[in-house]
Amino acid sequence: MTNSNNYCVIMGGGIGSRFWPFSRKSLPKQFLDFFGTGRTLLQQTFDRFSKIIPIENIFIVTNDLYFSLVKEQLPTISPDQILLEPTRRNTAPCVAWASYHIHALNPNANIVVAPSDHLILKEKEFLDAVNKSLAFVAHSNNLLTIGIKPNRPETGYGYIQVDEQKEGDFYKVKTFTEKPELELAKVFVESGEFYWNSGLFIWNVNNILKAFDELLPELVAKLTTDENVYGTDKEKAFIDENFPACPNVSIDFGIMEKADNVFVLMGDFGWSDLGTWGSLYDLSPKDEDQNVSIKCTSLMYDSTDNIVVLPEGKLAVLQGLEGYLVAESENVLLICKKDEEHAIRKYVTDAQLKMGEDYI
Repeated sequence: MTNSNNYCVIMGGGIGSRFWPFSRKSLPKQFLDFFGTGRTLLQQTFDRFSKIIPIENIFIVTNDLYFSLVKEQLPTISPDQILLEPTRRNTAPCVAWASYHIHALNPNANIVVAPSDHLILKEKEFLDAVNKSLAFVAHSNNLLTIGIKPNRPETGYGYIQVDEQKEGDFYKVKTFTEKPELELAKVFVESGEFYWNSGLFIWNVNNILKAFDELLPELVAKLTTDENVYGTDKEKAFIDENFPACPNVSIDFGIMEKADNVFVLMGDFGWSDLGTWGSLYDLSPKDEDQNVSIKCTSLMYDSTDNIVVLPEGKLAVLQGLEGYLVAESENVLLICKKDEEHAIRKYVTDAQLKMGEDYI
């Protein structure tokens, strides 16, 4: 039986430029089916949470451009559950708006905030961790995140250092560290004190709004008014006018790294932040030469450690390549070193400046 005080906010407004050209401005990665399951990343995220959160309490925060896509992929939710951002201003404004909106509906709400593009392999363990977290914040003034025990020195994730202080299975957070260099990541993993930051946040609505008041007053000033517009017909017009002026800041940097009441629960549920081609390569089945082919058919000669993603029905023939990404979608073919995928954002910017919006 689901708890009517429990809510979920799914953040689904990003472009996913690191997955270009597969992820495009008109159809970002959260709306794509990467693994041929018949469900997109957004749909899989919604499916998971709908097992423990009332469907009417699940909200999708996304860009104005994607209203039709969300409604098409999630036909069971009402338009009122889709909160449309007029522009992209990072995750803190997104979370703040959703929190004000939910508070107007239920001032006792407990909220789990989740990205729309994570992969979860052990669903039962994941849902158990979320339920446990929601029960914790319902009777606590603390903010909570879920940490993942690292199995390698990953430089693409943020890290959480835990303190000795704990409440049951929940540890006080000592420090947050953004994506570290490789040598520092190795130190983190060897120490046993650091966990990957999953990007999953859980809190009572009153506690997160208090944190915004104290730590991001400039954001609060943009999203509050003497007349409470949230939950009324005036809300969208108010957001359209004020949201673009919000500071461009992440919830991690703006709140979690500065608050002194942050706790973490350790999770072990086959989690991956599906943020890059490299992460997709790591998760995909490989042939005897460690090559990955997605959607297409491939013939590989003297080629190792590659990932090839082409439209269905296409054949890729590779000879003499090692450690490459070969990706084609619509009018763009990308061939680059797999380990240098951080440069993809530069390629996207250059293509936009030199070739126009048709390739983005």
